[in-house]
Amino acid sequence: MVSNSLLNTEEAARFLRVSQASIRRWSDAGLLPARRVGRRRERRFAQADLVQFLGQRTGDPQLPKQASTVSVGGAAIPLRSHLSPIYSTDLGGLRLAVPFLAEGLRSGQPGFLAATGAVLERYFKALSQEAIDVDEAQRSGRLTIVGWPGATVAGALANWERLFGKVLGAGPTILRIVGEMACERSMFSSDAEMLAYEEAYEVMIRRYPAVTLCQYDAREFNGEIILRVLKSHPDMFQQHLGGLLN
Repeated sequence: MVSNSLLNTEEAARFLRVSQASIRRWSDAGLLPARRVGRRRERRFAQADLVQFLGQRTGDPQLPKQASTVSVGGAAIPLRSHLSPIYSTDLGGLRLAVPFLAEGLRSGQPGFLAATGAVLERYFKALSQEAIDVDEAQRSGRLTIVGWPGATVAGALANWERLFGKVLGAGPTILRIVGEMACERSMFSSDAEMLAYEEAYEVMIRRYPAVTLCQYDAREFNGEIILRVLKSHPDMFQQHLGGLLN
Protein backbone atom coordinates (compact mmCIF):
# COMPACT_ATOMS: atom_id res chain seq x y z
CA MET A 1 0.00 0.00 0.00
CA VAL A 2 1.27 3.49 -0.84
CA SER A 3 1.59 5.79 2.18
CA ASN A 4 -0.30 9.09 2.33
CA SER A 5 2.65 10.82 4.00
CA LEU A 6 4.51 13.61 2.24
CA LEU A 7 8.23 13.27 1.54
CA ASN A 8 10.79 16.05 1.42
CA THR A 9 13.20 16.41 -1.50
CA GLU A 10 15.86 14.19 0.06
CA GLU A 11 13.35 11.44 0.84
CA ALA A 12 11.79 11.66 -2.64
CA ALA A 13 15.25 11.33 -4.19
CA ARG A 14 15.93 8.25 -2.08
CA PHE A 15 12.53 6.79 -3.05
CA LEU A 16 13.25 7.20 -6.79
CA ARG A 17 16.98 6.39 -6.40
CA VAL A 18 18.05 9.61 -8.11
CA SER A 19 19.77 12.82 -7.02
CA GLN A 20 18.00 15.68 -5.26
CA ALA A 21 18.93 17.85 -8.23
CA SER A 22 16.90 15.55 -10.51
CA ILE A 23 13.90 15.82 -8.18
CA ARG A 24 14.11 19.62 -8.20
CA ARG A 25 14.58 19.73 -11.98
CA TRP A 26 11.57 17.47 -12.66
CA SER A 27 9.48 19.49 -10.19
CA ASP A 28 10.45 22.82 -11.76
CA ALA A 29 9.57 21.45 -15.21
CA GLY A 30 6.11 20.41 -13.98
CA LEU A 31 6.83 16.72 -14.55
CA LEU A 32 6.68 15.79 -10.87
CA PRO A 33 3.87 17.34 -8.75
CA ALA A 34 5.01 19.03 -5.54
CA ARG A 35 3.32 20.89 -2.71
CA ARG A 36 4.93 23.95 -1.13
CA VAL A 37 4.72 24.03 2.65
CA GLY A 38 5.81 26.31 5.47
CA ARG A 39 7.25 29.80 5.47
CA ARG A 40 10.22 28.61 3.41
CA ARG A 41 7.91 27.09 0.78
CA GLU A 42 9.77 23.78 0.88
CA ARG A 43 8.75 21.04 -1.52
CA ARG A 44 6.80 18.02 -0.40
CA PHE A 45 5.98 15.00 -2.55
CA ALA A 46 3.21 12.45 -2.22
CA GLN A 47 4.32 8.85 -2.56
CA ALA A 48 1.39 8.20 -4.92
CA ASP A 49 2.74 10.91 -7.25
CA LEU A 50 6.21 9.37 -7.14
CA VAL A 51 4.84 5.94 -8.00
CA GLN A 52 2.84 7.43 -10.87
CA PHE A 53 5.93 9.30 -12.10
CA LEU A 54 7.84 6.02 -12.31
CA GLY A 55 5.19 4.72 -14.69
CA GLN A 56 5.05 7.80 -16.91
CA ARG A 57 6.46 7.61 -20.41
CA THR A 58 7.90 10.43 -22.45
CA GLY A 59 7.85 10.67 -26.24
CA ASP A 60 6.23 7.31 -26.94
CA PRO A 61 6.51 6.60 -30.66
CA GLN A 62 3.24 5.99 -32.50
CA LEU A 63 4.56 2.91 -34.26
CA PRO A 64 3.14 -0.44 -35.29
CA LYS A 65 3.10 -3.04 -32.54
CA GLN A 66 5.96 -4.97 -34.15
CA ALA A 67 8.14 -1.85 -33.83
CA SER A 68 7.97 -1.94 -30.03
CA THR A 69 11.18 -4.01 -30.00
CA VAL A 70 14.63 -3.65 -31.51
CA SER A 71 17.09 -6.35 -32.47
CA VAL A 72 20.16 -6.90 -30.29
CA GLY A 73 22.25 -9.87 -31.40
CA GLY A 74 19.21 -11.37 -33.10
CA ALA A 75 17.02 -11.12 -29.99
CA ALA A 76 13.90 -8.91 -29.95
CA ILE A 77 14.51 -6.50 -27.07
CA PRO A 78 11.55 -4.40 -25.86
CA LEU A 79 11.75 -0.64 -25.59
CA ARG A 80 12.89 0.72 -22.20
CA SER A 81 15.40 -2.10 -21.80
CA HIS A 82 18.66 -1.22 -20.07
CA LEU A 83 21.27 -3.92 -20.70
CA SER A 84 24.91 -4.34 -19.75
CA PRO A 85 26.76 -6.54 -22.27
CA ILE A 86 30.12 -7.74 -20.94
CA TYR A 87 33.04 -8.46 -23.25
CA SER A 88 36.71 -9.39 -23.04
CA THR A 89 38.06 -8.64 -26.54
CA ASP A 90 37.93 -5.61 -28.84
CA LEU A 91 35.88 -7.51 -31.40
CA GLY A 92 33.57 -8.80 -28.71
CA GLY A 93 32.84 -5.23 -27.71
CA LEU A 94 31.64 -4.42 -31.22
CA ARG A 95 29.62 -7.58 -31.91
CA LEU A 96 26.30 -6.35 -30.49
CA ALA A 97 26.73 -2.60 -30.33
CA VAL A 98 27.72 -1.81 -33.92
CA PRO A 99 24.83 -3.63 -35.69
CA PHE A 100 22.47 -2.19 -33.06
CA LEU A 101 23.57 1.37 -33.87
CA ALA A 102 23.85 0.79 -37.63
CA GLU A 103 20.33 -0.64 -37.92
CA GLY A 104 18.90 2.38 -36.14
CA LEU A 105 20.84 4.90 -38.21
CA ARG A 106 19.64 3.27 -41.44
CA SER A 107 16.08 3.55 -40.15
CA GLY A 108 16.45 7.22 -39.27
CA GLN A 109 16.45 6.54 -35.53
CA PRO A 110 18.84 8.70 -33.48
CA GLY A 111 21.87 6.96 -32.00
CA PHE A 112 23.97 8.09 -29.05
CA LEU A 113 27.47 6.77 -28.44
CA ALA A 114 29.45 7.50 -25.28
CA ALA A 115 33.03 6.61 -26.17
CA THR A 116 36.42 8.29 -26.44
CA GLY A 117 39.89 7.78 -27.85
CA ALA A 118 40.85 4.45 -29.40
CA VAL A 119 37.50 2.92 -28.45
CA LEU A 120 35.64 5.61 -30.39
CA GLU A 121 37.92 5.07 -33.38
CA ARG A 122 37.09 1.36 -33.35
CA TYR A 123 33.41 2.22 -33.53
CA PHE A 124 33.91 4.67 -36.39
CA LYS A 125 35.84 2.06 -38.39
CA ALA A 126 33.29 -0.68 -37.70
CA LEU A 127 30.32 1.56 -38.56
CA SER A 128 32.01 2.53 -41.83
CA GLN A 129 32.32 -1.16 -42.64
CA GLU A 130 28.54 -1.36 -42.11
CA ALA A 131 28.17 1.25 -44.89
CA ILE A 132 27.38 4.05 -42.42
CA ASP A 133 28.73 7.49 -43.35
CA VAL A 134 29.77 8.48 -39.83
CA ASP A 135 30.55 12.11 -40.69
CA GLU A 136 27.19 12.62 -42.39
CA ALA A 137 25.36 10.90 -39.53
CA GLN A 138 26.94 13.32 -37.07
CA ARG A 139 26.27 16.38 -39.23
CA SER A 140 22.61 15.45 -39.60
CA GLY A 141 22.23 14.85 -35.87
CA ARG A 142 21.34 11.17 -36.27
CA LEU A 143 24.51 10.15 -34.41
CA THR A 144 25.58 12.01 -31.28
CA ILE A 145 28.93 11.36 -29.62
CA VAL A 146 28.52 11.93 -25.91
CA GLY A 147 31.13 12.92 -23.35
CA TRP A 148 30.98 14.98 -20.17
CA PRO A 149 34.37 15.14 -18.44
CA GLY A 150 34.02 15.97 -14.77
CA ALA A 151 30.36 14.98 -14.75
CA THR A 152 28.26 14.50 -11.63
CA VAL A 153 25.34 12.10 -11.51
CA ALA A 154 22.84 14.97 -11.67
CA GLY A 155 24.74 16.69 -14.46
CA ALA A 156 24.97 13.58 -16.60
CA LEU A 157 21.24 12.85 -16.23
CA ALA A 158 20.38 16.45 -17.07
CA ASN A 159 22.49 16.23 -20.23
CA TRP A 160 20.80 13.02 -21.32
CA GLU A 161 17.36 14.52 -20.78
CA ARG A 162 18.35 17.60 -22.78
CA LEU A 163 19.54 15.44 -25.70
CA PHE A 164 16.49 13.19 -25.58
CA GLY A 165 14.14 16.16 -25.38
CA LYS A 166 15.77 17.74 -28.43
CA VAL A 167 15.35 14.71 -30.70
CA LEU A 168 11.89 13.77 -29.42
CA GLY A 169 10.77 17.35 -29.98
CA ALA A 170 11.13 16.69 -33.71
CA GLY A 171 8.64 13.81 -33.53
CA PRO A 172 8.19 10.32 -32.04
CA THR A 173 11.10 7.97 -32.56
CA ILE A 174 13.14 5.21 -30.93
CA LEU A 175 16.36 6.13 -29.16
CA ARG A 176 19.38 3.82 -29.30
CA ILE A 177 22.12 4.42 -26.75
CA VAL A 178 25.51 2.74 -26.40
CA GLY A 179 27.76 3.65 -23.49
CA GLU A 180 31.30 2.30 -23.29
CA MET A 181 31.64 2.31 -19.54
CA ALA A 182 35.44 2.15 -19.49
CA CYS A 183 35.25 5.53 -21.26
CA GLU A 184 32.35 6.90 -19.20
CA ARG A 185 34.20 5.86 -16.04
CA SER A 186 36.78 8.58 -16.69
CA MET A 187 34.03 11.22 -16.70
CA PHE A 188 33.25 10.61 -13.02
CA SER A 189 35.30 11.21 -9.91
CA SER A 190 35.22 7.56 -8.81
CA ASP A 191 33.83 4.13 -9.60
CA ALA A 192 31.28 4.68 -6.82
CA GLU A 193 30.03 7.82 -8.59
CA MET A 194 29.81 5.92 -11.89
CA LEU A 195 27.76 3.15 -10.28
CA ALA A 196 25.46 5.70 -8.61
CA TYR A 197 24.97 7.19 -12.07
CA GLU A 198 24.08 3.77 -13.48
CA GLU A 199 21.46 3.27 -10.76
CA ALA A 200 19.95 6.70 -11.39
CA TYR A 201 20.02 6.21 -15.17
CA GLU A 202 18.05 2.97 -14.68
CA VAL A 203 15.18 5.02 -13.21
CA MET A 204 15.39 7.93 -15.66
CA ILE A 205 15.53 5.90 -18.88
CA ARG A 206 12.27 4.06 -18.12
CA ARG A 207 10.44 7.20 -19.19
CA TYR A 208 11.84 7.16 -22.73
CA PRO A 209 11.29 4.98 -25.85
CA ALA A 210 14.86 3.77 -25.75
CA VAL A 211 17.10 0.72 -25.60
CA THR A 212 20.45 1.20 -23.87
CA LEU A 213 23.57 -0.96 -24.02
CA CYS A 214 25.99 -0.12 -21.21
CA GLN A 215 29.05 -1.99 -22.43
CA TYR A 216 31.53 -3.31 -19.85
CA ASP A 217 35.03 -4.36 -20.83
CA ALA A 218 35.85 -7.16 -18.38
CA ARG A 219 39.54 -6.33 -18.78
CA GLU A 220 38.92 -2.93 -17.16
CA PHE A 221 36.61 -3.77 -14.24
CA ASN A 222 36.97 -6.11 -11.27
CA GLY A 223 34.47 -8.75 -10.23
CA GLU A 224 32.87 -6.65 -7.48
CA ILE A 225 32.01 -3.88 -9.94
CA ILE A 226 30.66 -6.34 -12.50
CA LEU A 227 28.41 -7.83 -9.78
CA ARG A 228 27.04 -4.39 -8.90
CA VAL A 229 26.58 -3.68 -12.60
CA LEU A 230 24.38 -6.75 -13.01
CA LYS A 231 22.29 -5.71 -10.01
CA SER A 232 21.70 -2.26 -11.53
CA HIS A 233 20.60 -3.76 -14.88
CA PRO A 234 17.69 -6.05 -13.92
CA ASP A 235 16.65 -6.39 -17.57
CA MET A 236 19.66 -8.63 -18.06
CA PHE A 237 17.89 -11.40 -16.19
CA GLN A 238 14.92 -11.35 -18.57
CA GLN A 239 17.18 -12.10 -21.54
CA HIS A 240 19.34 -15.04 -22.57
CA LEU A 241 22.46 -13.93 -20.73
CA GLY A 242 24.79 -15.98 -22.90
CA GLY A 243 23.97 -13.74 -25.84
CA LEU A 244 25.13 -10.69 -23.90
CA LEU A 245 28.52 -12.08 -22.87
CA ASN A 246 31.14 -11.59 -25.58
